[in-house]
Amino acid sequence: RLGAVLSALRPALPLLLGLSLGCSLSLLRASWSHGAAEERCLAPGPPAPPARGAPPEAAEGRPGPGHEDFRPRIVPYYRDPNKPYKKVLRTRYIQTELGFHERLFVAVLTSKATLNTLAVAVNKTVAHHFPRLLYFTGLRSAKVPHGMVLVAHGDERPIWLMYETMNYIHQHFGSDYDWFYIMQDDTYAQAEQVKALVTHLSINQDVYLGRAEEFIGGDEQARYCHGGFGYLLSRSLLLKLHPYLDSCRNEILSVRPDEWLGRCIIDFLGITCVSQLQGQHYHTYELAKNTEPEKEEEEDFQAALAVHPVSDMTVMYRLHKQFSRIQLDRVYQEIQDLQMQIRNLTALTPAGEAGVTWPVGINAPFLPKSRFEVISWDYFTEQHLFSCPDGSPKCELSGASKADVSEIIESAVEQLNRLYQPLLRFSKRQLLNGYRRFDPTRGMEYTLDLLLEAATQKGHSHVLAKRVSLVRPLSKVEIIPMPYVTEATRVQLVLPLTVQDLDFVANFLDMFAMNTLDTHDNALLTLLFIYHPYDAQRVGQVDVFAGVKAMVGELEKRYAEVKIPWISVKTEVPSQVKLMDIVSKKHPVDTLFFLATVWTEINMEFLNRCRMNTISNWQVFFPVHFQEFNPALVYRGEQTASSNTDFLRDGHFDRHSFAEACFYNSDYMTARTKLAADILDRDEVLESMEVFDVFLHYSGLHLFRAVEPGLVQKYTLRSCNPRLSEELYHRCVLSNLEGLASRSHLAMALFEQEQANST
Repeated sequence: RLGAVLSALRPALPLLLGLSLGCSLSLLRASWSHGAAEERCLAPGPPAPPARGAPPEAAEGRPGPGHEDFRPRIVPYYRDPNKPYKKVLRTRYIQTELGFHERLFVAVLTSKATLNTLAVAVNKTVAHHFPRLLYFTGLRSAKVPHGMVLVAHGDERPIWLMYETMNYIHQHFGSDYDWFYIMQDDTYAQAEQVKALVTHLSINQDVYLGRAEEFIGGDEQARYCHGGFGYLLSRSLLLKLHPYLDSCRNEILSVRPDEWLGRCIIDFLGITCVSQLQGQHYHTYELAKNTEPEKEEEEDFQAALAVHPVSDMTVMYRLHKQFSRIQLDRVYQEIQDLQMQIRNLTALTPAGEAGVTWPVGINAPFLPKSRFEVISWDYFTEQHLFSCPDGSPKCELSGASKADVSEIIESAVEQLNRLYQPLLRFSKRQLLNGYRRFDPTRGMEYTLDLLLEAATQKGHSHVLAKRVSLVRPLSKVEIIPMPYVTEATRVQLVLPLTVQDLDFVANFLDMFAMNTLDTHDNALLTLLFIYHPYDAQRVGQVDVFAGVKAMVGELEKRYAEVKIPWISVKTEVPSQVKLMDIVSKKHPVDTLFFLATVWTEINMEFLNRCRMNTISNWQVFFPVHFQEFNPALVYRGEQTASSNTDFLRDGHFDRHSFAEACFYNSDYMTARTKLAADILDRDEVLESMEVFDVFLHYSGLHLFRAVEPGLVQKYTLRSCNPRLSEELYHRCVLSNLEGLASRSHLAMALFEQEQANST
């Protein structure tokens, strides 16, 4: 019996021994610590002196005098009762509130003679790599090259140009940027290397960095930065230098502007130019005459941040091509090294070599957890696409899609030749089948069935079919710069009303009063009464909109400071463009319009998004509202819709509706002018157009169309006007049909109907 008990406990013996040993060591350690603490507390005599160099506060366990910034403190809130309460308006972006600065500002010194040559070459090669770049010149030509921001000082003297440029930079950008890079138009700068340099430098120091040169006949220790190779100034140095610029202009005599600036910095700030700082080197390369950039393979050339002098535009473009090739080779080599490291490390994981994804270093394909998450493949050939944006089963391959397919086929053949040469040489005969899909976790995936002709070294050829797979991975995500907008803009709501909309006006006005008037939101409302010609003739006896006008009067009595104007229009075909033409003429050009419908429920959240997503002369916003399904089909008397709408069950985003829109009056007037010049006097064309079509075809603005969960509309059967164009009428009918219920709800309704009929 004892042997049976021991055999049963034998698997647990290691665990019991480990627990016992751990508890024993813990008790022993606790007793030692307690004893040491008692001895220290009971020790007589004065406290031990602090370590050499340590402040007294540090000896007592408190931070020293240099650590006040790290000591937490509570700032009590005090409100003066004698002053009226004022709402604190916080900035929209945390970067503005915390006082962050932009990283780098670039100034290019040019002249009237080289503005259309070397300056244009700089603008085409490196300007788009810098966040902000301006060109400074003494005199300007009559026509400024496209895409260049030019500042002319009115004097070609080099010293005066440098003086005015430094003043201008301090006045307009001194408080916005941390670093200022000054270069000439005969300098080629590696933009990415310059940006990487400033990310490794501390902004707390006064920095004067460039190619250090000795003054002629001056102090051996003093250096100035050669202007031809560019130089970097910190914001702190610029702020300290600005008060002395006038003195430098009057007291320092020099022929070269870079020497003048260097002498000014040395004399008044005591800072000399350096070529190395904080472990970072400012590498430069002096380009000899008649040098061919394509043949430059020296290490100094490849490591250079700036190359000078550049004699003409052609040399500038050739330098840019050579440095781009060098940078591309470095990137490809880094990718190969990283892929090799991934393979080596993956072999040590539990999955082994089977865990290596293809391509190496790219995320594995998305694995759906249900059939609803499966990403479908789109079939295509070299001429046609069988998954079209408009829903048709087949359409011609054109535009960006055609260029994409051509590039993928060329890349596939190129990769095959690189893999099998020199034994085999492949050439494409035909694309048999093509499939592609977009995987959000990795990029665009392609599968191609190619009919190839393979030729050997001896001249023999053979036709074969081969399937290849390719991936166009997602590249580095970049933030697109957008103009700054605020939430303080006034929104002008425009509500067109017909006789069919009278039953829903009361709910719209109630929501408008509750969400905008009660909250004092900066929004106004204009009503547009659309009379049928028959109703317009009888308006003296019976006004069909009399009830709505009475509701408006009640609102104006309740809110004394609010005025809700209305405009009366007589028409049989309420074209959205014609109605907007009338409203546009009665408002200023800087008005932000929100074109609404009677089923729209206004709320502050959406109005703020309308303000933020609409940018004058840049972008218009067309939200996709959420349309609730028919409750009779969805709930069938079992339950009522809850206040928290379940988007997957209770409705859908109505992509067929373009009735809601946010845009500025100035943008509409510009697009409308182009439309009028195109259609001349054919006003009947306007009946087949919406405001969306006007912006789409007659403006160069961004059209931002996105789902808007803040716009929720109750179900109602819309009346579709058959006198509108066929496309608009068809879209209205589709919107009604798809707004009935989801497929599962419709299937359940049909099933219940069949069950009822069978019984």
